[in-house]
Amino acid sequence: MIGGVLEQGFIFSIMALGVYITYKILNFPDMSVDGTFPLGASVTAMLLIKGADPVFACIISIIAGMAAGLVTGILHVKFKITNLLSGILVMLGLYSINLRIMGKSNTPFFTEKTIFSANAPSIVVIISLALVVKVLLDIMFRTKFGFILKATGDNPNMVTTLGVDIGMIKIIGIMIANGIVALSGSVMAQYQRFSDVGMGTGVMVMGLASIIMGESVLKALPIRFSTSCALLGSLFYKGSIAAALRAGLPATDLRLITSVIVIAALVIYNGGLKMKLKGSFNLGGVKTVTNSKSV
Repeated sequence: MIGGVLEQGFIFSIMALGVYITYKILNFPDMSVDGTFPLGASVTAMLLIKGADPVFACIISIIAGMAAGLVTGILHVKFKITNLLSGILVMLGLYSINLRIMGKSNTPFFTEKTIFSANAPSIVVIISLALVVKVLLDIMFRTKFGFILKATGDNPNMVTTLGVDIGMIKIIGIMIANGIVALSGSVMAQYQRFSDVGMGTGVMVMGLASIIMGESVLKALPIRFSTSCALLGSLFYKGSIAAALRAGLPATDLRLITSVIVIAALVIYNGGLKMKLKGSFNLGGVKTVTNSKSV
């Protein structure tokens, strides 16, 4: 069971790294990731059935996810549609597109070759992919483009004064994020050996929960690990879900469990549990009140 939790946790950590870009860097609540996750799975399923190489399928899935992110970015930047609505519109459109790609709602490929068909254990393959994505993002954030991308979310007015096209930077950032999310969907499809049109439901919430939970843990440390919060938080999130189900809660309560976990993570992260007890209680004795004015 622990092995399965770790494997799924690291797969979803790739998705969380994509959400990290939009949510933490660009301050962009991108709902389209609920569609690009199954998009990557759908593209991978059809390519593998046609005999394509699994690595090639992952690459094409990334490109497909980036194309979806491009549409989201254009709707927001060029057509001035709000960030939340533009993501929802793309997410709705991708549902039909994913059905068109697969031709049905569920596509199994149990006998096809995947990235897990090699002799290497599944956990090694998944962790390696997650670390590669993380390292590449860390390197990107240290480049000039990475600094501009961060500044676009923190202080867009400053970026504009530097003569940088802030709209184009935002579009590229959304494209990268959705490409990473589609890669996660591709890996998940190859891991479970089937693709389902509804497998992206709640992905955005899962990504946010992972990031918040990771930051809640790393917040107490003096060192900031940036993208590590996505990896660590995904493991905590999947572990919490597994623990709740193992405790006897029915699988039908999965969304309720997810909601409770997100609320708890937000409360802890925002310091809602801290109580200041300065003079709140007087346990015995007499409180002396002094008057500064002398008669």
